[in-house]
Amino acid sequence: MKKLGLAVCGSFCTFDELLPQVQHLRQHYELYPILSEAAYLTDTRFGLAAAFVKDLRELCGREPITTIEAAEALGPKKLLDALAVAPCTGNTLAKLAAGIADTPVTFACKAHLRNARPVVVAVSTNDGLAAAAKNLGALLNRKHYYFVPFGQDDPAGKPASLKADLSLLEDTVAAALEGRQLQPILR
Repeated sequence: MKKLGLAVCGSFCTFDELLPQVQHLRQHYELYPILSEAAYLTDTRFGLAAAFVKDLRELCGREPITTIEAAEALGPKKLLDALAVAPCTGNTLAKLAAGIADTPVTFACKAHLRNARPVVVAVSTNDGLAAAAKNLGALLNRKHYYFVPFGQDDPAGKPASLKADLSLLEDTVAAALEGRQLQPILR
């Protein structure tokens, strides 16, 4: 069974959509959860962090990676076949585009990319067609990055917001493991 890292950032409104996808993924992959500090510790109007972490732990069957030190080991051990950042916030998108590795998620990506293996990005940001657009463009043009197809989630209310179609996460991971981008990328 292939090993998939599941790096979760703090786009809290997507957590309820993510958990059913994790249920599907665990049927085909050995899952290694990795959490940003925000995803691991922040209680929001969408739910309590501890409840989300508990659900993710139970679905993945292991404790999440929550420190840079633990994330660093992913690279030298060549632990993962693929790494999915789902959801990927605009902040994390910017850090990945700039090569900044200062969180468990960004460090996991850096460590994983050293082995020239795929990183799947499921973008979820309110400024995807504004300030984050340049970072999205940079990663679309970079080797070993693959995107879960995405589109505007609320064109009238949030005209710059982009959100990945998480129902396509599993298909995108499978395509990335074959070295191809799932198409069409824009939904």
